Amino acid sequence: MLHHLSIAVHNPSHVGQVLAEILQGRVFPFPVFPDSYIVVTGDDYGTAIEIEPIGLELIPGETEVISQVNPTPSRFSATHIAVTTPLSPVEIEAIAQREGWLVRYCDRGPFDLTEVWVENHLLIECLSPEMSQRYLNFMTIANFEEFLKTA
Repeated sequence: MLHHLSIAVHNPSHVGQVLAEILQGRVFPFPVFPDSYIVVTGDDYGTAIEIEPIGLELIPGETEVISQVNPTPSRFSATHIAVTTPLSPVEIEAIAQREGWLVRYCDRGPFDLTEVWVENHLLIECLSPEMSQRYLNFMTIANFEEFLKTA
């Protein structure tokens, strides 16, 4: 299970507020890195999303992770997440549209989801409880092996 991950955005405070709304959690300052926040969902897994400013890079230090700032980062990344939210696709769409973020329904074959492009550069795949159940039903080792045979 995934407990937390970090993402990089242009406006960490605002993105934290919006993600807390979508995930029905709370956003807090994250004092480990400058201008960083963390959304805590309060679920049984300790699920959280750290939100750092674009350009902050985590690198191996002598004894533990340290950070540095890249002055010319790309706005795009392969990093993306899929999250279950208690909100419906319509509610998720309304929030993303309010923010001016690209949002769209996508059928991935064995499951469907709502793509939310945070600040129009970072992909978060949002699943309602019903969508999440289809995802969980598909995402087993046996089902994925079978999927690869036909892909």
